[in-house]
Order: sequence, then C-alpha cells, then structure tokens
Amino acid sequence: MQDAAQRLKTLAEQLMGAPLPVRIRAWDGSEAGPPNTPALVVRNRRALRHLLWKPGELGLARAWVAGDLDVDGDLYEALDSMAEFIWERADSSASLRHSLRDPEFRAAARSLVALSAPFLPPAPPPEEMRRPGRLHLHTKGSDRRAISHHYDVGNDFYELVLGPSMVYSCAYWESPDGTLEDAQRDKLELISRKLALKPGMRLLDVGCGWGSMVVHAAREHGVSVVGVTLSQEQAAYARKRIAEEGLTDRIEIRVQDYRDVRDGPYDAISSIGMAEHVGADRYLEYAHDLHALLRPGGRLLNHQIARRPQADESAYSVDEFIDAYVFPDGELAPLGTTVGLLERAGFEVRDVETIREHYALTLRRWVANLEAHWTEGQRLTSPGRARIWRLYMAASALAFERNRIGVNQVLAVKTPENGASGMPLRARDWR
Repeated sequence: MQDAAQRLKTLAEQLMGAPLPVRIRAWDGSEAGPPNTPALVVRNRRALRHLLWKPGELGLARAWVAGDLDVDGDLYEALDSMAEFIWERADSSASLRHSLRDPEFRAAARSLVALSAPFLPPAPPPEEMRRPGRLHLHTKGSDRRAISHHYDVGNDFYELVLGPSMVYSCAYWESPDGTLEDAQRDKLELISRKLALKPGMRLLDVGCGWGSMVVHAAREHGVSVVGVTLSQEQAAYARKRIAEEGLTDRIEIRVQDYRDVRDGPYDAISSIGMAEHVGADRYLEYAHDLHALLRPGGRLLNHQIARRPQADESAYSVDEFIDAYVFPDGELAPLGTTVGLLERAGFEVRDVETIREHYALTLRRWVANLEAHWTEGQRLTSPGRARIWRLYMAASALAFERNRIGVNQVLAVKTPENGASGMPLRARDWR
C-alpha cells in the first residue's frame, strides 16, 4: 500500500496530465515529489473533500482558508510553480467531457474519492461571503454588504498589514529599497500634483478608505475635502485621524454611496482603488456621475487595477477565490475599456501612467508585514481571514509581476466646450 503522499502525487499527475512541480506532504507524515521545492501540505482528508465537492479554485480556496491545505517553504515559489499546473491548465468544458470519457481519468477520480473518505461535503469556512445569488449586483445594498465584508474586519488588522500610512492601494516607488511609508506618501503627492490641488479648492475623494488621501490633500495643499466610503469602520478611523491632525474644519467624512453625492461642483475628484468595486454594468453610470460632479475644467484621477483583454470578452468571469473571500462582486476591466467609458461620459483623457511593477513591490511589503506579525494578525481578525490575506496578496504580487494584471492612473478633464482644458503644455511637469 502506497503512503498517502505518493498516492496523491500519482493521482494529481493523472488528473492534470503533467508532472507535479512541488512536493506533497500528507497527513500521515509521508512526502513525495521533487526535492528542494516548497511542500504542499495536505493536513487531512477534508482538504480532498473540499476539492471533490467544489472542484477548481473555490475548492482549493476553501481548503486553504480552513487550514486543511498549506505551504511549507517559499509561498511565492509554490504559487508560481502551481499556477501553470492548475490554473493555467484549466480545461475547457469540451476537454473536461473528453477526460471524463477516459477510463484512466475516471479511475484516478474514483481513487481520489476513496482516499478522501468519508465522502461528506465539508462546510465552507465562515469567512466565505454568503449571498442569495448574483442576480442583483451593484445595487446600493449589495455594494454596501460587499464593502463591509472586505473592509470591516478590524482597523487594527489593517494597521498591521498596511503600516502607519493606512493606504490600501499601490504605492509609488523611487527605488525597490525605499520604505513603504515614503512610497505611499509619494503616491499621494503624485495624485495631488496631477490634480493640481491648490488652497481653496474642493476635492471629492471617492472611496476614501481610512482617510490618507483626504488628510494629505488638506494638510499639504490646503484644500477642502469630502471623503465618502461605505465602510463604517473606515469612516470612524478617518474621523479620529482627522481630529488628531486638527483638520476637522477642512475635511468631511461621509458614509455614503458615490451615487448619492449631489453637492457639486468639485474642483477635483480622486478615485483610488475604488472603481474595481463599481462593476462593468455600472461603470458608465459611475463615469457620468463623477463628470457631473466636476466643474468645467475640473480633473479626475482614476487609479484602478486592470486585467489583460481577452479574445472573447464575453467569456470573462470573476475569480472565484477573490469573489468569495476578498472582493465580493469586484470586477476588473481592461485599460482600453476604462478609457473608452470615461470618454463616453464626456471626459477628455489627458494622461495614463502604468505602474504595474509598483504594485508588486507594495504587495510584497504588505505580505512581509503580515508574516512578521502572524500570530497577532490571526488574533486581530481570525486565522482563516489572515490566511486569506496572505494568499491573496502573495498571489496578486505574482500576477502583477507576470503582467497578468496591471494598475493605471488615468487623468481626465471635464474639458469645457471652448476646449480650455487648463492642462500645461508639458503635462508631466507634476513629476
């Protein structure tokens, strides 16, 4: 009788049709696979049941979040190796039907079922987002629930991960050896300069998070700011921070949907890492709403993650792990789609800066922060949620490094009919 690890290795290679790139360590202490590689630790048979009852990424995610699946060794190396083995080898439905007709494939599947016994469906981890269905996405109510799921998990936990800046978006690095705090300050200053913020101006920060942009803009550039968020915890943190800075006369924080902001015009709008929550069906509405809130000549800085375009855009589907555990109902669009929708809403797009590599650097710093305070991180939220954030951030860092996703700052102007955009002849003087 083979030990569990060798059986798992053999079955995985039969099912996937490729050599396993990492070691497997099973619940009985056995190991199999290539030496000197990270080990995929299968802590118990329940991990297999997660995969069998929910094949694919969601089953893997459930096993990881529940602690039934782990990695011993370099997490980045393991994820990079496994990406091609699992995710990039995902079969089409036609290929899967063909595999199911193959006697060896069916025999391997039956062996996996037998190894996982008893064959009962394990409950999803409590951190998984529960919703009755996906029929009514991006209503005000569904967006509020999705934002709360992601952000209302404890300000102390986010402080541990993000550091003192409390900026939850891509930093702007002078050098890979720089500090996270300096890089986040430089990002906020870059946005402020692109928006040409000056004393006396009104800024709207859509999705203001914990208040980093609003504080920077008011303190360093003398503007009056309204920040909106759907997160009660973010709003409470931001208000406390603003009071400590002595800026309550210049900053207002609202728990409010961007669709309900009606007190324009504003001189400038910043939207930093917020548009990913809007959804494809709502994006043109989002662009029209922000356009309407700006004065003629006002500027929008839209800082947004983008995915690579697909040959068949109708085939795009939301990542199961991220949808269930990280950003429920979040959607990514190609950069060209975003620029086109902003233009349709009436904006003149004046500058696009791609900072993909900067986000990889940022994410690796966040992962390092979490790993350095792992026990405390689990205590501040939950062991499952700490595992979610570690996996999500590490996998995202690799995705940015491998150009699977990117992040862009799009500067757009509500150019009046006379064409006077107010932009300098050499636009990048802000640098």
